[in-house]
Amino acid sequence: MSLTLALLLAGQVATVPTPSDQSTVPQAPAGDQASGQASGRLGNQQQGAGGDVVVTARRRAETIQTVPIAMSVIGGTALAETGAYNVSRLTQLQPTLQFYSTNPRNSAANIRGLGAPFGLTNDGIEQGVGIYVDQVYYSRIASATFDFTDTERIEVLRGPQGTLYGKNTTAGAINITTRKPSFTPEARIELTTGNYQFIQAKASVSGPLIPDKLAIRLSASVTERDGTIHNVATGKDLNAQDNKSVRGQLYWKPTDNLDLALSGDYGQQNPNCCVQYYVRTGATQRPLTRQYAALAAAQGYVVPSTNAFDRVTDVDTPLRAKQELGGVSLLGNLDLGASTITSVSAWRFWNWDPSNDRDFIGLPITTVSANPSQQTQYSQELRIASNGKHTLDYVLGAFYFYQTIDTQGLQVQGPAASAFLLNPTSAGGRNPATLNGLTSRNTIGFKNTSAALFGKLTWNVSDRFQIAPGLRLNYDKKKGDYVSVVTNGTGTALTADQRGVLAPQSYQPDFDNWNLSGDVTAAYTVTSDIHAYATYARSYKSGGINLSGLPLDGSNNPILSAATVKPEKVNHYELGLKTQFLDRRLTLNLAGFWTEISDYQATVTNGQLGVLRGYLANAGKVRTRGLEFDSAFRPTDRFSVYANGAYTDAKYVKFVDAPCPPELSGGTTADATHPASPAGQAGTSTTPSYSPANCDISGQRLPGVSKWAFSYGAEYDLPATIGGLDGQVYFGYDGSYRSTFSSNPSRSLYTDIKGYALSNFRLGFKAKDSWNVFGWLRNAFDHNYYEVLALQSGSTGLVVGQPGDPRTYGLTVSRSF
Repeated sequence: MSLTLALLLAGQVATVPTPSDQSTVPQAPAGDQASGQASGRLGNQQQGAGGDVVVTARRRAETIQTVPIAMSVIGGTALAETGAYNVSRLTQLQPTLQFYSTNPRNSAANIRGLGAPFGLTNDGIEQGVGIYVDQVYYSRIASATFDFTDTERIEVLRGPQGTLYGKNTTAGAINITTRKPSFTPEARIELTTGNYQFIQAKASVSGPLIPDKLAIRLSASVTERDGTIHNVATGKDLNAQDNKSVRGQLYWKPTDNLDLALSGDYGQQNPNCCVQYYVRTGATQRPLTRQYAALAAAQGYVVPSTNAFDRVTDVDTPLRAKQELGGVSLLGNLDLGASTITSVSAWRFWNWDPSNDRDFIGLPITTVSANPSQQTQYSQELRIASNGKHTLDYVLGAFYFYQTIDTQGLQVQGPAASAFLLNPTSAGGRNPATLNGLTSRNTIGFKNTSAALFGKLTWNVSDRFQIAPGLRLNYDKKKGDYVSVVTNGTGTALTADQRGVLAPQSYQPDFDNWNLSGDVTAAYTVTSDIHAYATYARSYKSGGINLSGLPLDGSNNPILSAATVKPEKVNHYELGLKTQFLDRRLTLNLAGFWTEISDYQATVTNGQLGVLRGYLANAGKVRTRGLEFDSAFRPTDRFSVYANGAYTDAKYVKFVDAPCPPELSGGTTADATHPASPAGQAGTSTTPSYSPANCDISGQRLPGVSKWAFSYGAEYDLPATIGGLDGQVYFGYDGSYRSTFSSNPSRSLYTDIKGYALSNFRLGFKAKDSWNVFGWLRNAFDHNYYEVLALQSGSTGLVVGQPGDPRTYGLTVSRSF
């Protein structure tokens, strides 16, 4: 069938597990595999009985329309044909998914506007969106910025999932399943080339080592592309891609009721990346002589272009985003007849070696900014789940997780730092020697232990009605060690000016906490094609510790009360309806949700501590609510369309000590009638209150999430014979739109990203079970848009950004054997 059907529910129609995959999860009974067509064929993807799509979101094989969870699924063929080969590219197919990245470490994935504080990277807190690959939890989004290799399907689950998954996830989960070894020999190769010297090659091979007992699968991927931003200072192109990965799997089935899957993977990325550069300037509360225009003029500095879409910069620090990641896992299933026991054991590592230009321009303000780190994690999950469908079905599990992170931070200030960062009236004034060579060396250690008992009981009250309560008992312990040594290169004591820029400190934060959370879902089958559900969840996102430095008191000692952060407390309500009509040619799924979070984790500036510096703390309360629809329609066997959308109203309910937006930053007083005040930006009638240290942004929209987001597309195909091969010629279109969103934690007119729409086209020929050749055009109308905007430190008013990719085009050829 067409790609569009493979994107049912924003890509909801996906593959059914392969025969080897089906043996690793409890199977749905035949009665759950409803008859009829799921809107058509699935190309080279497999289906369950009667054409229904099977997923394992609830740790058992079920047809997707009967699962009472708001979710979307994208099959492997859809990923390839839409060019969604990593997490960041999924956002064009998933309206409720947001992904932001200024480099792999500084990445965040949010669902419905929740998951991670926007623009904040702190190893001491956890993500609210869980990333799972073959049931293994990836503890950092950064370690999941790999290219999808040999992927069977991706399930995006929306809302808390803590009673079904090992690690607690309060906003949702991205569940990635790779293709499993096959006892039938098979191979696949895919080659892509495009402009910007884009080259991508993927290959996989699988087959038996011992017939019906032991099978192997090997896969590899290489992606290279020149950068889209030219550095006129060095002649290099930045924001390039250079990714390589390999994966191997052994599948052993020693008996009919036992199977084991041993997997190992290794990946390396080493691109010239990642740069943000000049976009615009905006007035702050600093004197004009201390704002960007005057500061740059005093240095005789002019940026190469004031139009960011000229795609040129002159940053003077070498950029590097090198990372190595990999691991080993063992997945085992023992079928006891009435139930199946599943064990998931894993070890993973992630090594990060960066270099950034944190002043974003060609002046030597910050000449070195790097925080290389090394992470290892160990996890063990053990579950037992009932097989088939009974009056009472269950999933019970235990989970243990241990993680260590070691970071060696280095920041060095250059000869232009004094002019940009110091008040001319201070003792050091703008003497270049005051800050030139000022160096901070940070040694940071982190140990994270988590353990949980969780379970979900499904009571099938009748053939139509079921109630499914779940509970989770969770324990978290985090210990850290932060030491910052600051030197000025002269051997003398630091001055007040130097301490104001880089302050030495040492502290050892410690956090531990037990919590009990749970959920309950009621589901009702109105007819075989109409399913309704209602869910309430009380969830927790673990507390954490500050690992980015603390504010200092009057004696220059860290304020230890700010070292720990309380857990987020989540109340979540959801109503959903999953429907199919016209002999299942039309699918329409609806979901409405309301989520409130107390003790929201964010950067605050708390005047009660007598400090101006922002730090990680609990910010009060946020709320997100909205409506979502996912639809697909196949009026004929040759033509299909899909449309998915989300309206998300996400705001700070109470946040009284937030960092001020740039319009109100940098002064000793703030004018409440300032024309760009937060109230005017947020569209509220409440006048904000603020001081030089903090602003009350209660009522403002959460950053990073658009009120309106859509994905849509269509595909048409015709039978054709080319080169003696019978197949089909197809033409496809995929589009996406998102409305304006804020790119700053405190909304600012300077950092709003205007809404934009993107269009992608493809034209190709597909022969059944063999060749697929297609040309593609992405961002076809070369629309200029920003992925993120940020601010230069020091309240200079400089706004920098990272433009999205320009128009790209190319050719993909794949062959299955």
